[in-house]
Amino acid sequence: MGAYFARRFLLMIPTFIGITFLVFTVTRFVPGGPIEQMILQIEMGGQAGEGGAGAAADATTGQGARIPPKVMAELEKRFGFDKPLPLAYLSWLGDVVTGDLGESYKYSIPVIRLVISKFPVSIYFGLIGFTLAYLVCVPLGVMKAIKHGSPFDIVSSFTVFIGYSIPGWALGTLLLVYFGGGTFLDWIPLGGFRSKNWAELSAGAKVLDQLHHTIAPILCYAIGSFATLTVLMKNSLMENLGQDYVRSAFAKGLPEKRVIFVHALRNSLIPVCTGLGHALGLIMAGSYLIEYTFNIDGLGYLGYTSVVERDYAVVMGVLVINTALVLFGNVMSDVLYVLVDPRIRFT
Repeated sequence: MGAYFARRFLLMIPTFIGITFLVFTVTRFVPGGPIEQMILQIEMGGQAGEGGAGAAADATTGQGARIPPKVMAELEKRFGFDKPLPLAYLSWLGDVVTGDLGESYKYSIPVIRLVISKFPVSIYFGLIGFTLAYLVCVPLGVMKAIKHGSPFDIVSSFTVFIGYSIPGWALGTLLLVYFGGGTFLDWIPLGGFRSKNWAELSAGAKVLDQLHHTIAPILCYAIGSFATLTVLMKNSLMENLGQDYVRSAFAKGLPEKRVIFVHALRNSLIPVCTGLGHALGLIMAGSYLIEYTFNIDGLGYLGYTSVVERDYAVVMGVLVINTALVLFGNVMSDVLYVLVDPRIRFT
């Protein structure tokens, strides 16, 4: 088993390299990168300064605000475009190994500082949404298995699958329109992690204000996993209820609740519990558009705006964090599988 996990950890290395190299390649060839944006700013500055600074630009470049080759070479060196793609990637990867994720083009600060400053917000929403999904879906799945085919089972299935079909960001938009000071009601804030005067509030008011800004985003975070976890819990319990050991327990005269909630439920939780390892990756799942919808300044919002604004250093930094979390979470799922079911032996 130790050899299996050693192979899994070693397999993370080429997987990480493959994912990051693919995105790194895309950032090199997508138009509108940092060099193009810098050229556009220089050209716009030259046009705005015609007759004054523009005349000086004409004298220097010979034609409007055309970039001289020397300046272009300096820009390419500054943004790492002066090397062939493989060498540029290896140079970037070497910096990542040492903990250097580069510097943001937009904010002019190290990417690692930027990521660390945004990470707690995404952890807050991700962990609460993940925990809420389990607290709701596990009991709901158990009830659906016990009352299979009943009106409760049918109505709850219809409800969870309707929720599953609605993207979190779309639900967030509807909540903001109808409950955020839009057409009808004003029950939730229009966005943000906290109110602007949060520091001036009392301790109790701070708690209420934080809850007020948490409910709607958390609902959007968790709604997508409701159907998956609920159906997984239901099907797992129903499968175990049909096993021989359950029929033997009933034949021995054990109470129905003890058979279901002690014997069958314990084994039914195995596939559900192993999903806890993916919690690391799910912290960030879906947070990009949800944080953007609610104007929450977290890691997801940072990643989204960085893609839009072509801040590739930040894009790659966020990708490194997300990829590492997902890969490590996959290995942790296997570890949890062994812990909750000692019969499992990986080879």
